[in-house]
Amino acid sequence: MDHDHYTDAYLEAVLEDCKSVAIIGASIDDKRPSFWVTGFLLGKGYTVYPVNPSHAGKTILGRHIYASLGDLPERVDLVDVFRRSSEFAGVVEEVLALRRRPKAIWAQLGVRDDGAARRAEDAGIRVVMDRALVTEYALVYGKTHGQAA
Repeated sequence: MDHDHYTDAYLEAVLEDCKSVAIIGASIDDKRPSFWVTGFLLGKGYTVYPVNPSHAGKTILGRHIYASLGDLPERVDLVDVFRRSSEFAGVVEEVLALRRRPKAIWAQLGVRDDGAARRAEDAGIRVVMDRALVTEYALVYGKTHGQAA
């Protein structure tokens, strides 16, 4: 996969196919992008599982925060990563250790590790890096919420 350029069709397929999302690096600080994305996805009808060991047991927007992906009560379709690039490989390894893996991993703006992405893709997991999920959501908005006449 060329992670310098994604087709609209690829991004659209990831977003359409994923209905439950784990937010890695979820923050309880309402000024942080991960907090906003949690609220955005909840507002769009996604099932959201915030994950952050520093805040485990607390809540974000009424959603319980988990310490790790392995603690989630069910399989998620998408893992959305709000961590530094240097931590992305660790997230991928955590994903690969799961018995029931997600369909995709999405690394937010500024997060990229091509080697880690290749390991995930070799395991059949789609990867998007260095992209804002909220920005790309416009690709599926019309399909999921109806086109304006």
